[in-house]
Amino acid sequence: MSENTVPAPAINQLLAIMAKLRDPDGGCPWDLEQSYETIAPHTIEEAYEVADAIQNGDMAELKDELGDLMFQVVFYAQMAKEEGHFDFDDVINAISEKMIRRHPHVFGSADIATAEAQTVAWEETKARERAAKSGGKTGPASALDGVAKSLPALTRAVKLQKRAGRVGFDWPSIDEVFDKVDEELGELKAEIDIPANEARIAEEYGDLLFVMANIGRHLDLDPETVLRQANAKFTRRFNAVEEKLRARGKEPKDSDLNEMDALWNEVRLQDKT
Repeated sequence: MSENTVPAPAINQLLAIMAKLRDPDGGCPWDLEQSYETIAPHTIEEAYEVADAIQNGDMAELKDELGDLMFQVVFYAQMAKEEGHFDFDDVINAISEKMIRRHPHVFGSADIATAEAQTVAWEETKARERAAKSGGKTGPASALDGVAKSLPALTRAVKLQKRAGRVGFDWPSIDEVFDKVDEELGELKAEIDIPANEARIAEEYGDLLFVMANIGRHLDLDPETVLRQANAKFTRRFNAVEEKLRARGKEPKDSDLNEMDALWNEVRLQDKT
């Protein structure tokens, strides 16, 4: 944009920047080469970077990452506008209408007193929307329709389990889920003892991960979030082990499991004090 450009509302300026980047006459070669498919991985990456900033409690970083994520939306909208499908205003209008429609207790006369009741009402509204969208779809609708296959596997597992649970396919308490963990763990161990059995081992390991995600659901814990926290804790503790080794003039490759495990236990105790 030139120095003489009249200041515009922030979103209008961003839209103008995106249009310029995609302009065949003087635009950016990289931006011009992109498609929905090539941008999608960047969108997923940006969403995770937003989550990292939140986990780190870094508000300055969160502001930057939210801007990067917003740019992804603008990028898709610009490409769709070029193809005559929709533009950014259409995206904003659609989400505004959806939020009003899904909150009749706020924007209408419905009476929903609790967050739990709102969750039920929200899912009922989404189910009606999915049914309306299915249009010419052949065959009966499934309670699992609309759970995106591109979601992270643990997140998708929980969503599938929630959908099944809403139609009654669920254990009544977490005790039965723990029993299922024991069962799946036993089946995995049994398959490991069979030579050349990689496919069955992978299947049983997947079943174990699926039921572990179910434990998180029953505990009202998001497995992606708690695993991300566990990853951060492991990274912090292992870095501390490395520091302790360097204080001894060593690197991990110069050590052995016994020494590193002893240092790991020291770090764990320090974490608890």
